[in-house]
Amino acid sequence: MTAYPPSGGTEPPGGYPPPGGSPPPGGYPQPGGYPQAGGFQPPLGYSPGYPAGGPLKVRPGRIWYLVDLALFAAGLAWLITSIFAFAGTVDGLQRVPMPAGGKVHLGHTGGYIVYYEGQGAQNGRFPRFFMKVTPASSGASVANLRQYGSSLTYNVGSHHGRAVFTMNITGPGTFAVTISGNPAAGSDLAFGGSIARGIVGLIVPAVPLMVLGFFGWLALFIVRIARKSSMRRAGV
Repeated sequence: MTAYPPSGGTEPPGGYPPPGGSPPPGGYPQPGGYPQAGGFQPPLGYSPGYPAGGPLKVRPGRIWYLVDLALFAAGLAWLITSIFAFAGTVDGLQRVPMPAGGKVHLGHTGGYIVYYEGQGAQNGRFPRFFMKVTPASSGASVANLRQYGSSLTYNVGSHHGRAVFTMNITGPGTFAVTISGNPAAGSDLAFGGSIARGIVGLIVPAVPLMVLGFFGWLALFIVRIARKSSMRRAGV
C-alpha cells in the first residue's frame, strides 16, 4: 500500500504554499469561493425573455372590448325601446269596424293615413270597398281623400294592417266614416299618422350601432391574436 504523504514525510513548514512562493497563475480565489457551477448568474429581478419591466402588453388593450360591448348594448337597447314605442303607436290608432263604420276624432290638421286591418292585409288580397269621410263637428274639415301610393304593412300583435288611403285634414274635429262594398267580416279601418317613421326608427340608429359594435369586437379580437402570435415568434 502506498500512502500520501510518504510515510515518515512531513509537510513543508508553514503549509501550502511554501513561504515566499509565488501564487498560482490567475491569483488566489477571492473570499467566498468561485462562482457556482453553471456560469454567469443573472442579476436579481432579471426575467429571461422579457424586458426588466415585465412582459410586453398586447395592444390595443382589452379595455376596447368594453367600448365595443357598449356600442352593441346601446344599439340593442334602442331597438327594444323602439319596438315597444312602435307597438304603442299601432295600438293607439283609432279604429272603426267594417262595414258598420263609425266616428273618429282627428285632433290636428295635416296628413293622416287610413289602414285596413283584417284578412288579406299582408298580401293585399281583400274584397273591394269604398270609404267616405264627412265632418261631424263644428270646424271639422277634410280637404282630400285618395288611395295610398305605395305598399306599407305592419304586423304587431293582433293587428295586421296595410295602408290604403291618405287624407288631409284642414280643420280638426270629429269625422263620420261611412263604408260600403263587401269588406271581410271582422275587419277594421284604423286612422292615424304614418307608421313609416316608426319603422325607420327601429332601424336607425339601432342596427348601425349593433353592427359597429360586433365588427369592432371582431376586428379587435383578430388584431390581438395576430400580435400575440407575432410576439411569440419574436420571443418577446
